Amino acid sequence: MKKIISIGVLILVLLNSSLSFAAQTTVNAVRIRTNSENTRLVFDTSRIPDHKIFQLKNPARLIIDFGNAKLAGKLKLPKNSSELITNIRTAARNKHDLRVVFDLKKNIKPKSFVLKATKKSGTRLVVDLPSGIKKKAAVVKTSKRKIKPFIVAVDAGHGGKDPGAHGRHGTLEKVVVFQIAQKLTNLINKQANMQAFMVRKGDYFISLSERSKIARRKNADLFISIHADAFTSPKASGASVFTLSRRGASSEAAKWLANNENASDLIGGVKLNDKDDVLASVLLDLSQSASQNISQMVAKEVLENFGRIGKLHSKTVQKAGFRVLKSPDVPSILVETAYISNPEEERRLKSSKYQYKMAKAIHKGVLSYAKKHTIAFNTTIKETSHRIARGDTLSGIALKYGVSLNELKKANTIARNNTIKVGQLLVIPL
Repeated sequence: MKKIISIGVLILVLLNSSLSFAAQTTVNAVRIRTNSENTRLVFDTSRIPDHKIFQLKNPARLIIDFGNAKLAGKLKLPKNSSELITNIRTAARNKHDLRVVFDLKKNIKPKSFVLKATKKSGTRLVVDLPSGIKKKAAVVKTSKRKIKPFIVAVDAGHGGKDPGAHGRHGTLEKVVVFQIAQKLTNLINKQANMQAFMVRKGDYFISLSERSKIARRKNADLFISIHADAFTSPKASGASVFTLSRRGASSEAAKWLANNENASDLIGGVKLNDKDDVLASVLLDLSQSASQNISQMVAKEVLENFGRIGKLHSKTVQKAGFRVLKSPDVPSILVETAYISNPEEERRLKSSKYQYKMAKAIHKGVLSYAKKHTIAFNTTIKETSHRIARGDTLSGIALKYGVSLNELKKANTIARNNTIKVGQLLVIPL
C-alpha cells in the first residue's frame, strides 16, 4: 500500500515538473531605445511573462524578476544606447526564475506594460524609464525692443494763395492755425514714443488730396487738420471736432476703386490693383471702417479736453465729408479751434498763450488715445517661442498660436520641406 502511494506521489512530482518546465517563459532579447523623454526597454518573450519590477538604492539599480523564466542567450547593453543605464546583468533565481539587473546613474520611476503577440511581432514586455527632462511647452519671454513711435501728421489748414477765413480785425485763418500747429507739433515731439511732423511747413498752398497723401507716405498713425471756422453771425463761437461722414467715406471708396493710380497704392498694407472688384471693395471697406473707428475715439478724447479749457460749439463729435479727411487707412480728424468771425475769439486766437492752450488740449486728447489703444507706449512686450517636442507639426503649432503656416515658416527661415527637429526653438510671430 505504501509503495503504491509513493509511486503516485513521484508521478505527480514528475508531472508538475514537466508541466512547469513546459510553461516556462523564454526571454529572447532586450532592445533599448532612448529619446528626449525616456529610455525604453523592450523584452522579446515567448509568452506573457509573470514579472515584478522594483528599484534598489545606493547604488541605483532597476530589478526585473521574471517568474518561471529562462534566458535564451546573453543580454548585452548596446554601446551609446542610453545615458541612464551603465550596465546590465542577469542571474538565475530559485532554479526556475530569472533576474535582470540594470545599473543606473540615478533612481527613476519606471512604468511597464505588456504587448500581446501579433502577426508581425511576438509578445513583449515594455519598460519606460523617464529621462527626468520635462517636456518644454511654450516659453514666453519678456524683452525690450524698439517699437515704432506713434506718428502724427499735423496739418495747418489753408496756406499760400488760400488764406482761409478772415477775422473782423483782419486776422487770417492760415496764420493762426499754423501757429497752433507748430505748438502742437512741438508738444508731441517732447513726448516719449511719439513723433509729429508738419504737413505744411510754411506759407504755401497744398491741395487737400495731397495733404492726406503726405500723411500716408510718412506712415502716419493719425492725421489732424487744424482750422478756425467762420460764420455769417459774429455770435457763433466754440470749438468743434469732426470726423469723416459715412457718405463721404463711401464716395471716396468708389473713387479709389475706380482710380488705377489709387488702386496701385497700399491700403492698410495691401495692394488693390491685383484683386478682383468684390475683394478690393471688401478690403477697402474694412480698412475704412477701422480707420473711422479710430478717428471717432481720438475725436472724443480731443473734444473732452477742449471742453475743459473753453466753450464747445458742439458737445458731440460732428461728421462731415471734408476732402482732407478722406485717406482710406489713416485715422483723421478735423479740429475747428474757434470761430475767427467772432471778435472775442479772434482776439484769443491771436494770443500765443491761448494758442498753446488749444494745442495742449489737442495733445492731451491724442496722448490719452495713444496710451489706451497703441503699443507705442509699452516698450516691454511679450515675445513667444515654442520648443518642439515629439509629435509636434508646423501646422499644429501654427494653429495653436493663431498664426499662419507661412508666417511661422518665414519667422524661423524654415525650408520648403518643412524640416523641424525635436528640441528646436521656434519664434512665434506676434
